[in-house]
Amino acid sequence: MSLTIFIFAFLMGYLSGSIPFGLLVAKIGGAGDVRSIGSGNIGATNVLRTGRKGLALTTLLFDVMKGFVPVMTFLSLGGGEPTLAVLAGLGAFLGHLYPVWLKGKGGKGVATYLGVLAGFSWWGVVVFAVVWLATAYASKYSSLAALLAAVAVPIALWSSPAIAPAVTGLFLVMSALIFWRHRANIDRLTNHREPKIGAKKTDEPA
Repeated sequence: MSLTIFIFAFLMGYLSGSIPFGLLVAKIGGAGDVRSIGSGNIGATNVLRTGRKGLALTTLLFDVMKGFVPVMTFLSLGGGEPTLAVLAGLGAFLGHLYPVWLKGKGGKGVATYLGVLAGFSWWGVVVFAVVWLATAYASKYSSLAALLAAVAVPIALWSSPAIAPAVTGLFLVMSALIFWRHRANIDRLTNHREPKIGAKKTDEPA
């Protein structure tokens, strides 16, 4: 494959990930500019602060799909060989974190991370969901649940001989970026100031 197709896969993923669905869904749904409420984030959790659960769910689904669709598209174009899909998935994830349309001010990536994961491994999604739900139930911290799930996924993928090393490497990078984007949450967790699920929050994990 030529360098051009590699760049194309990454750029298509990035442009997909850059679509600010939270902002668009809230505006179209009559909830205003989601950046002006709560944390100012464009993720589904902040959309939920509008009081419109349907808009939040729609945002969540679209943010998942903008990671899933590029991966599946380039897996197909690559004949199952994962290199193009890995580049597209990384592009989609970075697009959500640093969208060109919003001057790099995007979300924290959890939903898009899950969409990319769904494109590569359905059982990886199960691992993520089990760890997230168990942690959230036990601790009541959504951010901690996302962080521990982001640790569990690369370990689970690495343990499977069916998963290509490039895919495991992708999730190591994305998990590291999840931690970077959650650094304020980590600070609040270590200082016992992180709001629990159900409480009013100043920040959100997705």
